[in-house]
Amino acid sequence: MNDVRVVVADDQTVVRDGLVTLLRLLPGIDVVAAASDGEEAVRLVAEHNPDVLLVDLRMPHCDGVEATRRVRADHPDTEVVVLTTYSDDDSVLSALRAGARGYLTKDADAESIGRALQAAAAGQSIMDAEVQRRLVEASAKPVDAAPAGLTPREIEVLRLIADGLSNTEIARRLVVSEATVKTHINHLFAKADLRDRAQAVAYAYRLGLA
Repeated sequence: MNDVRVVVADDQTVVRDGLVTLLRLLPGIDVVAAASDGEEAVRLVAEHNPDVLLVDLRMPHCDGVEATRRVRADHPDTEVVVLTTYSDDDSVLSALRAGARGYLTKDADAESIGRALQAAAAGQSIMDAEVQRRLVEASAKPVDAAPAGLTPREIEVLRLIADGLSNTEIARRLVVSEATVKTHINHLFAKADLRDRAQAVAYAYRLGLA
């Protein structure tokens, strides 16, 4: 199995250098470049085509959310994991809507960061416990609009996605075929303008469906 190729982006030199040193000690992780702001991060992603961009949120010139949005739009083969001091619900939701695959706070240990990078490279989503707690808190806030024309079955599927069930598990729970589940997911993603399961989880919590 090939190493996961990573670009690190953080505007604080000590933090950035520390992350690079830490990640290079982990098996299966190859740090190919490090950026000091969002603009440089986007440029280095274009130059190195990494598997994952590990990015801070608060950076000059181009913040982590905007860098995530641009990378996901222009380089869809590169996943994004946010590693930041900020775990407030607005930051979490903004990053997930921009296309982040994972979201960790900076008190995460090296092994957790490594697992998140490996998971993102494999198309899976990881959020630490504090971030999940923030999403739960966000779910208690009033919703400005009803779900985007979702049918009762699509809402049920959305709830099960937020519970962490795979397509196979959802099919078993609803006693339908996996192909039917995929159809429901495609419809709800299109209606709610969702890119992946991480955004679906954030959407479900925001609507109070999880």
